[in-house]
Amino acid sequence: MGSLSCSIIHLVLILQLQTFFVFSQNIRNGSVPVGESLTASESQQISSSWRSPSGDFAFGFRKIQPNDGFTLSIWFDKISDKTIVWHAQAVNTTTGLVPNGSKVTLTADGGLVIADPRGQELWRALSGGSVSRGRFTDDGNFVLFRDGSEDSDEVLWSSFENPTDTLLPNQNIEVGRNLSSRRTETSFKKGRFSLRLEDDGNLQLHSLNAETASESDIYSQYYESNTNDPNNPGIQLVFNQSGEIYVLQRNNSRFVVKDRDPDFSIAAPFYISTGFLLSTIIPKEARRIVGGCLLGLCRDNMCSPDDALGNMACGYNNICSLGNNKRPKCECPERFVLKDPSNEYGDCLPDFEMQTCRPENQTANSDVNLYEFITLEKTNWPFGDYESYANYDEERCKASCLSDCLCAAVIFGTNRDLKCWKKKFPLSHGERSPRGDSDTFIKVRNRSIADVPVTGNRAKKLDWLIIACSVLLGTSAFVIFDTSCSYRKTKKSKNMMKNQARDIGRTTATTTANELNLRVFTYGELAEATRDFTEELGRGAFGIVYKGYLEVAGGSEVTVAVKKLDRLDLDNEKEFKNEVKVIGQIHHKNLVRLIGFCNEGQSQMIVYEFLPQGTLANFLFRRPRPSWEDRKNIAVAIARGILYLHEECSEQIIHCDIKPQNILLDEYYTPRISDFGLAKLLLMNQTYTLTNIRGTKGYVAPEWFRNSPITSKVDVYSYGVMLLEIVCCKKAVDLEDNVILINWAYDCFRQGRLEDLTEDDSEAMNDMETVERYVKIAIWCIQEEHGMRPNMRNVTQMLEGVIQVFDPPNPSPYSTFTWSDESLSSDPVSLV
Repeated sequence: MGSLSCSIIHLVLILQLQTFFVFSQNIRNGSVPVGESLTASESQQISSSWRSPSGDFAFGFRKIQPNDGFTLSIWFDKISDKTIVWHAQAVNTTTGLVPNGSKVTLTADGGLVIADPRGQELWRALSGGSVSRGRFTDDGNFVLFRDGSEDSDEVLWSSFENPTDTLLPNQNIEVGRNLSSRRTETSFKKGRFSLRLEDDGNLQLHSLNAETASESDIYSQYYESNTNDPNNPGIQLVFNQSGEIYVLQRNNSRFVVKDRDPDFSIAAPFYISTGFLLSTIIPKEARRIVGGCLLGLCRDNMCSPDDALGNMACGYNNICSLGNNKRPKCECPERFVLKDPSNEYGDCLPDFEMQTCRPENQTANSDVNLYEFITLEKTNWPFGDYESYANYDEERCKASCLSDCLCAAVIFGTNRDLKCWKKKFPLSHGERSPRGDSDTFIKVRNRSIADVPVTGNRAKKLDWLIIACSVLLGTSAFVIFDTSCSYRKTKKSKNMMKNQARDIGRTTATTTANELNLRVFTYGELAEATRDFTEELGRGAFGIVYKGYLEVAGGSEVTVAVKKLDRLDLDNEKEFKNEVKVIGQIHHKNLVRLIGFCNEGQSQMIVYEFLPQGTLANFLFRRPRPSWEDRKNIAVAIARGILYLHEECSEQIIHCDIKPQNILLDEYYTPRISDFGLAKLLLMNQTYTLTNIRGTKGYVAPEWFRNSPITSKVDVYSYGVMLLEIVCCKKAVDLEDNVILINWAYDCFRQGRLEDLTEDDSEAMNDMETVERYVKIAIWCIQEEHGMRPNMRNVTQMLEGVIQVFDPPNPSPYSTFTWSDESLSSDPVSLV
């Protein structure tokens, strides 16, 4: 196993570099004195470099084809491919490369410093120090020493302690350090994947936000070593000279990642595996390179998506196919272009104006001739369906998409199933395979009628739209329009209505009151209690709430809230029955208690206990801001109330309209959830119910508008929006400031500006750890994909600090919807 001295471990997007290499010059025993420098030069046939004592490794500038740039690198010098094992990331450039004429100098105060031809600093190894010399060792490590004493091990900096995408024998990863993939074959910026030994000792592979590639912007974790036992955590990832790789734990036990005698299969040089950890053995004397996949994550087809792996080989709207040596190749469909022309693995943008569901576009959108399809044979996009149909032929499948403003593409199964799947932009995990059994039809603007190219401000607008636009608000615009067009109220004769209501009233009053021990009121009793309904407390989607006073035993009075349903139609009748049945059977300190009801003639009313401090909306949106301590307590209490509805009732209850206006506060500011008129009962063994769209704009989960199954996750979404309101004391949709809270909050989180959310709130500013935790929880709750949202039990545990809160991804990174000033409204939306 002596050849393992040249083993390397890669975490890469692309490993093999086809570069022009130039010879290197020797430095005596690998020692580099202060003041020495190297220059990136295309004019010299032989560029200078520093070599390790054995000549196995070289340090210097490498020209990267086809870019006009260089990277400061360490590479294997005795093999033909000159594989780069470390590189300096030039943070002031877009590709990670530096221009011709750049110079690296070993300085006393900054260690290694790269400057461009004008003298502008591009990168440095140290922010300060007293460097006496550098040493380039035979194991590929470049080390900077202090005060000229190499024997005292006073190391200021080393390339081993600052790894990039490669791990060499004798190189270890300490807690908090990581390997990061490169963005592309010719871009040396950080890529989308990271291997990290976490602070708790757990070794994890992460997929990151492709836009930021930030360690704090994690999309998913797709491997972990589970070495995070608090009593015996991992303390170091070790790669020893024998080729063994393991996580060393506190008690000196080992979690083995790669055994010292692995059974690697023979592979083509630098077998490509996007986002996976690869081992490559390069024998010094042999020509054949042995490689294999670590952590059991590699697959034969890197284009074939797997939920467990968490990410995709190509970006959104990009199609993956296997090229030579099973390497993933990405290609934009017709009528699409790369967002970043230098990154073939990135996102593709349409070169046409996408169809939207905005009201002003409805007339034009109704003309199906404005759109046509491009055909992608044997191509599939397996995730993100919002509707599917069985036994559809191809023409019917395409027609269903043409008539749907939400539809961006359809996938048609060419096998016997004849299934049709509708997709919306962006399309993800695209795969083209010779053995594929599906064709894709992407809806595009018909060039022969109208072609609106994406140029200038339009391109910027589209780029902003696809990255940051809120699905929620855009869909609200569509919903409001759809409501105004489709709502038809059938008038019935007054006498028929009275008779029907009277019959229903008798049945409901007798059955429900007996079952739940509720008080049945007459209309006259409640009219007297409310002084003929003169003192209004608030208005909801289906009625008005009045303050009332009921006489109880002993002649004393108790204050109540009477909700008068102001419209008697089929849905209000169902609403009434729901409230009586649901509220009457639940008892929890964070839920409003039902006292009784009235169902007499056309009059349907529900009587609740009265809570003196009003609604959470009145409490939050005032100046000065309410106490941060009170807001924290309220957030946790509301979560417990929703948890009770979801998991602790005999029948699961989905509220469907969680918002501050439906949270009431008692005299001690204890919150209680009210207005169960929109609640739906689920048997505990059921997973979903399809129902009419319910809720209030700004708080409605996206699945309401997709004909998707409605689960308890719609309440989780609404709670997430409300949690941001509790933190910021700002409305979800602020008409005065033109602020969309969920967008603003995520931007502040992503940019590290959480203090902007709590401006002028000194109490919250002194508790930024909790603020950050609550914001992260809220962002998890408002994920567009409902499967990514936590359940309310986990939300409650995260709020209470029982379980860890990981950094959330962008909740809605892409959307086909836009919104305008006219669509910003705080009015409730209730569709039937």
